[in-house]
Amino acid sequence: MGTLSDSSGWPVHPSQLIVLLPALAAAVSLVLVRRARIPAFVVALLGALGGLAAAAQLLAQQLGGTAEASSATVGPLPLEPVLHAPMRLGVDRFAVLLAVTVAVVALVVQLVARWYLREDRRYAAFAATVSLFTAAMQLVVLSDDVLLTIVGWELMGWCSYLLIGHDSEREKARRAAYKAFLVTRLADAPFAIGLVLLATGAHTTSLSAIVRHWSGQPSTLLTGGLIAVIVGVAGKSAQVPFQDWLPDAMEGPTPASALIHAATMVAAGTVVLGRLLPLLERSDAARTVLVLIAGISTVLAGFLAYCQTDLKRLLAWSTVSQVGLMLLGLAIVPVGHRADLALNHLVAHAMFKALLFLVFGWISVLVGGTVVARMSGAVRAHPATRALVAIGLLSLAGVPPMAGFVSKDLIVDEAATRAVNGDGVSRIAFVALAFSVALTAAYCMRAWLILDHRSVVERNAALEIVEDSVTVQEVGIVELFVTSAQVDRRGREVGQPLVPIVPEPEPEPVTVVAPDAASRLGLRLLALLAVVGGLLVTTPLLSLDWNHPAWALIAATLLLMAAVAVFVRVQSLGTPYGDAAGRLPLTLRSVADRGLGMDGVYVALTRPVVALARLVAGAERGLETGVHSTARGARGLAGVGARLQNGTPTAGLVAVALGVVAVGLIGISLW
Repeated sequence: MGTLSDSSGWPVHPSQLIVLLPALAAAVSLVLVRRARIPAFVVALLGALGGLAAAAQLLAQQLGGTAEASSATVGPLPLEPVLHAPMRLGVDRFAVLLAVTVAVVALVVQLVARWYLREDRRYAAFAATVSLFTAAMQLVVLSDDVLLTIVGWELMGWCSYLLIGHDSEREKARRAAYKAFLVTRLADAPFAIGLVLLATGAHTTSLSAIVRHWSGQPSTLLTGGLIAVIVGVAGKSAQVPFQDWLPDAMEGPTPASALIHAATMVAAGTVVLGRLLPLLERSDAARTVLVLIAGISTVLAGFLAYCQTDLKRLLAWSTVSQVGLMLLGLAIVPVGHRADLALNHLVAHAMFKALLFLVFGWISVLVGGTVVARMSGAVRAHPATRALVAIGLLSLAGVPPMAGFVSKDLIVDEAATRAVNGDGVSRIAFVALAFSVALTAAYCMRAWLILDHRSVVERNAALEIVEDSVTVQEVGIVELFVTSAQVDRRGREVGQPLVPIVPEPEPEPVTVVAPDAASRLGLRLLALLAVVGGLLVTTPLLSLDWNHPAWALIAATLLLMAAVAVFVRVQSLGTPYGDAAGRLPLTLRSVADRGLGMDGVYVALTRPVVALARLVAGAERGLETGVHSTARGARGLAGVGARLQNGTPTAGLVAVALGVVAVGLIGISLW
């Protein structure tokens, strides 16, 4: 058993606490406070705060140069000499920065979830599942062992099933949870196979040892293992051809969407491939597969995001596109470099996408849904959300000086540089990035125009004011006295019967639903990080060339984004909800809302499997029936024999037995 100790004086190593505290909070919530709302929140909050404090301590150690390179968990498994399984956590810049990111997002999600699910009787179970999910993601982030990675990976899949299907009384939520679980489980099989191939080839489950072993001897087995891992990553990250489960997962509560689709599960594949990056750099075939999957995903998802009639699903497709961007950042890294390009965008994306999901959830509570018709004009009607939405969309679009601009520009710059130098993979990546930049600007501008759209009543009121100001005529003071009726000191016409003044009834107070102070503080924290997060590149935590920006490329990118924004604005004019996509053909939008009909593809692919399963089940039932029939026949024959035989030896049987004995004796005597 590994010793829980830390050289800096902590009784338990911070990396162990980052995983243990959220897991402990989940266990306590499920066992002790299953139905008590306030205690469940307190336990979940303490687990999130403790995990964040441990991550901050680890970050301080890393910056101070005192962090240990690894820490123990349950101790090595007794698999020697076949396989060395140390079961240790790894501590480096990559892991520490991601651990802090996940801890921040998890804390804000727990704060907002308490308000968002204020009337949900199953809130305690939700908070516990979020805590367990956080522990699983932190295990994947900090793991330096294949077995620990698979444990965290699988646990995330189970927790996502519970979170997406939290509203289990709704058929859509149940279906979305089943779909997400089945699709990701299908992709998890090659993921596990790929990691096992790499581990058995290196005779160790340590990820760092696996990287050292295969770096010196690239082979076909290495390429096969990496491609299998990439397929698994595509499933968990909702990349082509597994992309369709994530938009349907929007049936879960919005805080769950913010957690799963911002900093955790969909980005977990980037974390694993970042650990294996030295091997990926040495396999052109694996890099080509990765860039094709990520390139197609980022462009296709960007287009589908633009076409959605539900703004929460727009954010979901945007997540698919942005994760593709992270994976492109891994595919274009030169040999010998680290995964900092992808890591930087992962951190930025976690902040602005969690912010957008949570604010959209806030707005959906106020307006009663996330479809375009309800969200239209929402930030005008509820100005408290305006700045938060603007910051999130500007960072997502990559507008300077937001964090999203810095992280995205560095990836585009690296792809362009390597493409010019003749790298074929980077050329594919650069083309995909160019389309992605334009599409991201398009759907961000479209979302803002919908949310900031003036309603018909507002437009008519403005027109009336303008018309009144134009048609006002001057009236002379003499005409005023001559033509006006005589009034008393109360302003009533003289000679008219007195009408009692009945006071108007006071309007009923309107209940304003707004997040509590803690939730708003968490949202402001995410907004602040989305604005200043670009400064991360100036710290020792990342090693990126930000001192020599390609100004011409930046200018070209910004001009492209501006042109797309103007085009979207023109397309939105005259539409009922300010929706530029409203001018697209209805058939196209319907197909886009259904994810290009991927459900039909899934059904077509699974139909032969189901038919084969039914055939095997029928054959098994036939075999079982045959075995039972044979047994019944044997029992029947035994019964017949029992009826013929009463248990007393017959004279014939005694004579035969004596004859056999006599023959034996004669044979022995003659021998």
